[in-house]
Amino acid sequence: MAAAPGRLAGRLALVTGGGSGIGRAVCQAFAAQGSKVAVVDINEAPANETLQSLSCDQGSEHHAFGCDVSSTQSVSRLLTDVTQKFSCAPCIAVNCAGITKDEFLLKMDNRMFDQVIKVNLKGTFLITQAVGRAMVEGKVPNGSIINMASIVGKVGNLGQCNYAASKAGVEGLTRTSAKELAKFGIRCNAILPGFIETPMTDAVPQKVLDKFRDFIPIGRLGKPSDIADVCVFLASDESSYITGASIEVAGGLHM
Repeated sequence: MAAAPGRLAGRLALVTGGGSGIGRAVCQAFAAQGSKVAVVDINEAPANETLQSLSCDQGSEHHAFGCDVSSTQSVSRLLTDVTQKFSCAPCIAVNCAGITKDEFLLKMDNRMFDQVIKVNLKGTFLITQAVGRAMVEGKVPNGSIINMASIVGKVGNLGQCNYAASKAGVEGLTRTSAKELAKFGIRCNAILPGFIETPMTDAVPQKVLDKFRDFIPIGRLGKPSDIADVCVFLASDESSYITGASIEVAGGLHM
């Protein structure tokens, strides 16, 4: 018996930050559901590592691309390359690229603040804008743009005024994008991860992680796959009446 087509069969997804963590899990989940995947990362080496892990069981093709999401020129070149490689515009985009530069408010210098805003907020804006334009010009049906915000953007966190500001901004950007792009059949939603086991948390001391875990009603840190599963839902037709939403995937943290 032939395998049933996946929920994203035949669709093209562009995923930034695809070289590790949540981005890699999203790429893997999309490929498993039959999507073609453009794996995007500032470093092509980890993007290619992700590429090698992707399922092609349903004949889907995948490619890796390098891109600095904070650069207008780099993002423009990315969309040109992706469209040429796949002969179509993406119909799904997931903004996972992000960085942290933690320091307490009174000690943080301008450079640390600007770097985080540039990647996390401006980068999400540039990808959303470029993909949105490509979707409109290509008359892509049922477009879906998914942005990674954070529970920290909702409630704040010690030592992360820059990160919290950037992620709160992503939520505002997502809601405005949803209002402007709905008439083109493009949905925009945000996901607010809690504490997820990623390379970002690998540097956090175990005693600190244990303390975080005590505040999570479900009693564990999240896995990248927890976020990826929600991305599959938001990218699929199952969420066709959802736009402008912010979905918390945080194990009940700060509810």
